[in-house]
Amino acid sequence: MKEFNLKEKLCVLRDKTVSIAGRIGRKGTVVICAVLLIGVAVLLNVLLFNGGNDADKNLAVDMGALSPTGDGDAESSASVYNYFEAMQLSRQQARDEAMEVLLSVAESSTAVAEMKEDALNDISQIAKDIESESNIETLILAKGFEKCVAVVNGDTASVIIKSEGLLPSEIAQISEIVYEQAGILPANLKIIEKDV
Repeated sequence: MKEFNLKEKLCVLRDKTVSIAGRIGRKGTVVICAVLLIGVAVLLNVLLFNGGNDADKNLAVDMGALSPTGDGDAESSASVYNYFEAMQLSRQQARDEAMEVLLSVAESSTAVAEMKEDALNDISQIAKDIESESNIETLILAKGFEKCVAVVNGDTASVIIKSEGLLPSEIAQISEIVYEQAGILPANLKIIEKDV
């Protein structure tokens, strides 16, 4: 009967890992890490901005619990504003992480020219998305809405609006703004109402 030797198994595992890493090379390792980090950033983006109203309400309740005021209306209003500020901060952090990874690939001396070009294209797309989001938010606020956060991700968008119930005409206005600024069809737009 053969005895189980942990040290021997770990050495075999290490050798296999070194062999695979040698075949992939430094460039491949950079690409795999970049893809994994971008995937995590996209996953966070989806979870934070497309998670639905239940997650939104839970976050607002949790943030409202932190409010030091005793007035119910002021507390509710503060939690809504904290919610929108938290969403904007989360969006910015996810973008910053993705940009950092893409910049490291674009500036890498070991990256293939095609990878660098793809990274630069992705950086350009993120910059366009940021500009579209800013324009969308500005125009929606100009229509009389009190707070909103827009998240553009390629050919889809989510807009979170402070509202107690949107009218069909208001939904049409928001859809038109998103289409004009980002070219996103209403079918690919998710409007999330955040009530007071």
